[in-house]
Amino acid sequence: MKVLFHFNASAELMAWLESQVPSDWQIVCCPESDAQAFARHWPGTDVLWHVLQPVTAERIKANPALRLIQKIGVGVNTIDLPSAAQHGVSVCNMPGVNSRAVAEMSLGLMLMAARRMGQIAGQLRQGQWAIPESQQAQLFELGGKTVGLVGTGHVPQILAPWLQAMGVNVIGHSRRPGPQWSCPSMPLNDLLAQSDVVSLHIPLTSETREMFNAQRFACFKRGAILVNTARGELVDEVALIHALEQGQLSLACLDVFAQEPLPADHALLARDDVLATPHMAWLTQDMFQRALAVAIANTQRTLSGEPLLHLVQ
Repeated sequence: MKVLFHFNASAELMAWLESQVPSDWQIVCCPESDAQAFARHWPGTDVLWHVLQPVTAERIKANPALRLIQKIGVGVNTIDLPSAAQHGVSVCNMPGVNSRAVAEMSLGLMLMAARRMGQIAGQLRQGQWAIPESQQAQLFELGGKTVGLVGTGHVPQILAPWLQAMGVNVIGHSRRPGPQWSCPSMPLNDLLAQSDVVSLHIPLTSETREMFNAQRFACFKRGAILVNTARGELVDEVALIHALEQGQLSLACLDVFAQEPLPADHALLARDDVLATPHMAWLTQDMFQRALAVAIANTQRTLSGEPLLHLVQ
């Protein structure tokens, strides 16, 4: 069994992984940034453990040995599902495996935003100790504020009780709130009008692509903060920059972007009112151990012909 783990994995993670798999498995770790290494290792790969680098129709067609694409995470928008189906390749994901990591990151971004820590830490490194009066006026506590969670799935269900314990008024929006969602739910534009912080937790679909456009930003409470740890393509970035320029939003905390990796000269990176991180909300060693346990199980099930866990198609 040849498994290609398409990720820049640490030596520590690989050592742990090798202790978990059968000795007759060939586990190849290939950095996502190394196209030449991928081209060398791809032929004959039975199972792909996929993170973010797109799995195109061309790649699937080029490897007749491929039997399983195991997404390390939830979103499968980076996999050509019709091509996988055409070539008889199973696709699985792992719902909820990174939910706690993303929830913690979302909360962390909210706390950093409330105190403008990204900006102020940068100023301190440049020798500026005193916080200007204009900046002091932007600092606030989350307690007593309203946070609107767009989506009511795994991540919001973890995040909402933490926020409530801090005295935050939590509201949510979902087309189909599940029975485990206990906070008030309302139409999206109503949520935007009431929220001091809006945090996105919905998948990328044809319906949600650029859902947050100029018309939607006009519905936000003036001076609100946007947090996005979901998918970059949910947001029209040109419209976002305009909303920041006009003061409709006071800050955007973005872990995901329409183009990834984000170009160093991207307009968002030049702005003091943008706190940017490199799609890392899901990335913890704890998450990887949970995720790889599922990946190992599904690889073993592929070998034995047993039903796969979390089969997408």
